[in-house]
Amino acid sequence: MLHVILHCPEIPQNTGNIGRMCAIAGARLHLIHPLGFKITDAHLRRAGMDYWHSLDIHHHENWAAFTASPARPQGRLWLLSTKAEKTIWDVHFGAEDGLVFGNEGSGAPAWLHEAVGEGGRVKIPQFNDALRSLNLSTAAGIAVYEALRQCAAKEAVSPHLFTGLTQPGESL
Repeated sequence: MLHVILHCPEIPQNTGNIGRMCAIAGARLHLIHPLGFKITDAHLRRAGMDYWHSLDIHHHENWAAFTASPARPQGRLWLLSTKAEKTIWDVHFGAEDGLVFGNEGSGAPAWLHEAVGEGGRVKIPQFNDALRSLNLSTAAGIAVYEALRQCAAKEAVSPHLFTGLTQPGESL
């Protein structure tokens, strides 16, 4: 199971959208407190609360509580940061990895960068360096589905699944 970790998120709509995406993708969502909103906020409900019953969500009082939790990821932690050198295309995600995101206002604090380490920091490629960054929920969606794509590609695919499919260059 892939894990999405939001460190002190501030905008309920982003958290709701990410929760909805996690429910659909089968990923576990970790919310590291303090949150910048109440979990019952109407905006959060509008953005994804109708999926909240299907969501595997864990609340943690702080980072220390998260790292001590038995629900934490068993794989590597990857901090998504615009300050990283490597992109999500340069690393190999595992099925039990955790994707860590800082908050919307200030990103991840310096101590979190240090805790994850240089080797665990990755970024989503940007093709316009004049712009600051992607929206948190957009970035989470891109990273989660890239990690899921990589994990699916590692699975052995049975040859019988391709029986009857067209060959490259043939039309359906």
